Amino acid sequence: MNKAPARAPKGAGVKIRGTLIGFTAILMWSLLALMTAASGKVPPFQMSAMTFAIGSLPGIVLFIVKPERIAFLKQPPKVWITGIGGLFGYHFLYFTALRNAPAVEAGLIAYLWPLFIVVGSALLPGERLRWYHVAGAVAGLCGTIAIVSRNGLAFDGAYLTGYGAAFLCAFTWSGYSLLTRRFDRVSTDVVTGFCLGTSLLSLICHLALETTVWPANSGEWTAVVGLGLLPVGAAFYAWDYGVKNGDIQIIGAASYAAPLLSTLILVASGFAEANWNVLLACLLITGGAVLAARDMFRPKPIAEAAAE
Repeated sequence: MNKAPARAPKGAGVKIRGTLIGFTAILMWSLLALMTAASGKVPPFQMSAMTFAIGSLPGIVLFIVKPERIAFLKQPPKVWITGIGGLFGYHFLYFTALRNAPAVEAGLIAYLWPLFIVVGSALLPGERLRWYHVAGAVAGLCGTIAIVSRNGLAFDGAYLTGYGAAFLCAFTWSGYSLLTRRFDRVSTDVVTGFCLGTSLLSLICHLALETTVWPANSGEWTAVVGLGLLPVGAAFYAWDYGVKNGDIQIIGAASYAAPLLSTLILVASGFAEANWNVLLACLLITGGAVLAARDMFRPKPIAEAAAE
């Protein structure tokens, strides 16, 4: 019986570059709250349909300039189910959670996904889960709790539907990210198709569930376009490349920086006030990310490096 050829391990330079590109997705997601606040009263599914359509435009332009890359869109059904299911499923469940539970509690449960990624990475070929990966992710989770609970935190059994949707939301995004790692030979060009599919499904949900509300002025339109180009556009391309080529455990732990950076941006923009919770979250999330990324800052033993 012929065995499939073994995948060549990625070089250190590729892994570091992939990890850093994954970090840029986290930075772009930190702009999500500010841009959403500036976008007016556009309903969530309509917003998703608009922004994912905008997010697909860079890929469409690339296909026009380099039509030979369209061939990368020919992928097995499992790739498309994973990609569109991950992007649309996450947003559908997140919006459902916000409709059925308080935003603070729903957001906290939904943000379990970085911890799920770090722990779940132990199931991936070639990955080894260390104590400092888990400790860094848990520290980041504690920092996130400090951020989202700064105005109070209370779980109520009346909101179990929303809590359940938020948990499934976290499970969906972590599952999508881990499965994407297994499709590391699939070009990031497919994210254009994922965005288009998510936009179409969001439009269907909008027409079935919402009343259309357009941005009221140029500032709100600018925010919508910004959302589509960065947090709901380029960020997903960067995330796809990062989890396929970078250190998924470090990226997962560092993802807890997104709510912290988002809060700091809101504070700097006058949409929120700083307090001791923010300072505590800074220490926990930064310390946790550094702990989880310790492999990047220390040389490997010669024997271990040779084995790789």
